[in-house]
Amino acid sequence: MKGLIVGLANDQSLAWGCAVALKALGADIAVTYQNDKARPHVEPLADELGAPIFLPLDICRPEQMDDVFKAIEARWGRLDFLLHSIAFAPKADLQGRVVDSSPEGFSIAMDISCHSLIRLARRAEPLMPDGGAILTMSFYGSEKVVPGYGIMGPVKAALESTVRYLAVELGGKAIRVNALSTGPVKTRAASGLSHFDDLLVRAADETPLKQLVTIEQVGEAASFLLSDKARFVTGQTIYVDAGYNIRGKR
Repeated sequence: MKGLIVGLANDQSLAWGCAVALKALGADIAVTYQNDKARPHVEPLADELGAPIFLPLDICRPEQMDDVFKAIEARWGRLDFLLHSIAFAPKADLQGRVVDSSPEGFSIAMDISCHSLIRLARRAEPLMPDGGAILTMSFYGSEKVVPGYGIMGPVKAALESTVRYLAVELGGKAIRVNALSTGPVKTRAASGLSHFDDLLVRAADETPLKQLVTIEQVGEAASFLLSDKARFVTGQTIYVDAGYNIRGKR
């Protein structure tokens, strides 16, 4: 398998858990980093993966996105899977009330966290002539109100809806598109949420399995969904959260 992982930030990232699991399956993995500040944190991980392609990718810069896919085409001639693990909102909008969110902040959150999947999928499509798999990351706050999740709730809801539409539009080419909804995981991105530590404590107590999901477990689920073993699974939001989503009022 030849795949691209976008959103790897450090060894606590969900994307890292996925990369390790995919590498264990024998996948060759292209890795991107956001900017020069992020590179020192990502490059050692890319080296550990033996990544043959390691390039900068600011998701808001289309020329960098084009360069990444040109490099993939030149090196491999194809792409079997794409993992999108990106989410961002300006701090003031993320930690405030949804009703107080700024138009600019909401637009930025939607563009980086949701529309970036569309831009990546559009470029991946020509490199998947014999089919492929696309996977993104979501959270239960897309479906129910989770205190402290703020505008990321509506944004993730849009992301999950986008997954369904992409699945239909790309399905005729045997390209599958799914979302993986994880339980709360202590990543750098999640630490920006208000009251996140309280959410971790509640989730550990309220999940049926009485424990938090790990990036390794997320990786195992991702590697299944991106493999041929899940070749008839598409347009789905799959939960890997120790049962967190089945509980009632929190």
